[in-house]
Amino acid sequence: MRAQILGVATRLFAAHGFEGTSLQDVADEVGIRKPSLLYHFASKDELRHAVLRELLSHWKETLPRVLLAATAGDAQFDGVMRELVAFFAADADRARLIIREGLDRPAELRAELAEHVQPVAANMAEYVRKGRKRGELHAEVDAAAYLFQVIVLLLCGIAFGDSLGALVPEHARLGSRDERLLRELLRIARSSLFTENALSSSRLRVPSAALASSKAPRTSLAARAGARGRAERKPRTAG
Repeated sequence: MRAQILGVATRLFAAHGFEGTSLQDVADEVGIRKPSLLYHFASKDELRHAVLRELLSHWKETLPRVLLAATAGDAQFDGVMRELVAFFAADADRARLIIREGLDRPAELRAELAEHVQPVAANMAEYVRKGRKRGELHAEVDAAAYLFQVIVLLLCGIAFGDSLGALVPEHARLGSRDERLLRELLRIARSSLFTENALSSSRLRVPSAALASSKAPRTSLAARAGARGRAERKPRTAG
């Protein structure tokens, strides 16, 4: 039940914002009474923090593990990108919620990021240092700024995939829109980090299986759009 509540709250907070979503809205969507929801979360603010912690703790728990466990440059890079892409591609509302929180409550999101994501920057810096020593990474790469830009590209690409996706139509030869967007994100991330000599190495080619594993859990764009449309048509209640 708790996981279901968090999932519904993520979707409604992403669509309508924290202020525009009431606990009654969440309870109605889950199909329970409000007192039952309050049994799991004592307040709407507690529910919001739980939603954000679930999203951001994913980075805290998985990204450092991927970076530190990998031994080869390509394995590190592919592992990080798969983790980044697959988690948010599985539910685009996760990306939308972080963007909305950044606009509506920047100070609070900044505090959450400092706790959950800051360690990733330190690991990324060490990864870049080792890559420079091997001659695989551009000497001018700023590790923390690179990570920031990749995360922004990822979140915005997934969050706005439905609304701005018309700019990338389906193509018989190039593949579906999702495939094209993911492929281009990986190309940008790789080419801005690795040197030309490193990119020419077969070790740095992203296997097609990696793309498939990143896309596998993702709900279709049409299905997500329909779910959002139903949520947007539902009248909002106060408080």
